[in-house]
Amino acid sequence: MDRLGEMQVFVRAVEDGGFSAAGRSLSLTPSAVSKLIARLENRLGVVLFNRSLRSLALTPEGEAFYPAARQAIEAVEAAEGVAFTGVLVRDVLRIRSVPTFAIHQLAPLIPAFRRQHPALRLEFVLSNEPGNLLEGGVDVAISIGDLPDSSLVARRIVDMRWIICAAPAYLEERGTPGTPDDLAEHECLNFNKRMPWSTWSFRDSDRSVRRIRASGSVTANQGQMLMALARAGAGIARLADFQITRDLASGRLIRLFPEHEHRMEDTIYAVYQSRRHLSQRVRVFLDFLEASFPRPAA
Repeated sequence: MDRLGEMQVFVRAVEDGGFSAAGRSLSLTPSAVSKLIARLENRLGVVLFNRSLRSLALTPEGEAFYPAARQAIEAVEAAEGVAFTGVLVRDVLRIRSVPTFAIHQLAPLIPAFRRQHPALRLEFVLSNEPGNLLEGGVDVAISIGDLPDSSLVARRIVDMRWIICAAPAYLEERGTPGTPDDLAEHECLNFNKRMPWSTWSFRDSDRSVRRIRASGSVTANQGQMLMALARAGAGIARLADFQITRDLASGRLIRLFPEHEHRMEDTIYAVYQSRRHLSQRVRVFLDFLEASFPRPAA
């Protein structure tokens, strides 16, 4: 493997958090990754990782080398992108996304993207779990709301709104709540407590915003599951507008007290590592998202 390949292995080991994880991303054995890192260290004359039985951490030399190595890799990818004048070589774009957005918004667009870039392979990782958005070799992550890591770059895709709703069957059985205060007497389907969307916001008559943690006997870490439960009449749910557009139009779900809905919208972002030396595979995907979700007129 050449010098660039060694740097790619090193960067992957840093970002994936270990030799085994890097090997899985690169289709190499952990011993092959270890040998390549050792060869890189011998060539540079420094130790890049502090190795122990329990952990793998960068040395000061490794900390200094990592951003330079990543910049070099991105520069090569950018140069190749210019040389190919928009036609991508066989490459893999890894996309992490909130499941509901991937299913309802991204999936219908992918055929058009594939027609534009047929040589580019796509790998989707669907997750709501908190943590490092770009771990595991992810190139672009789709995130809703406030970003936990300010070192990442975020590009706005679109705004979304939360809708409180329930199935007619549930409302017939338990009655229709008139105000948010009535939710205390109802079965509320909610995200797990560790999820950032488990707190529901409402606007009172004096325009002030009130937040409650809606409670019930059923929680989930996936919006798709909450939607399925709401459709089945299991309770009242707070779901993304793009997720339930057809259900509201057909009457399958009923929108509750819209006059109390908090009008502050959550923003959906595409998150990536760096503005500079953006790889061609990431650049074309970001440009495609921007074209697919244009900003509304002021």
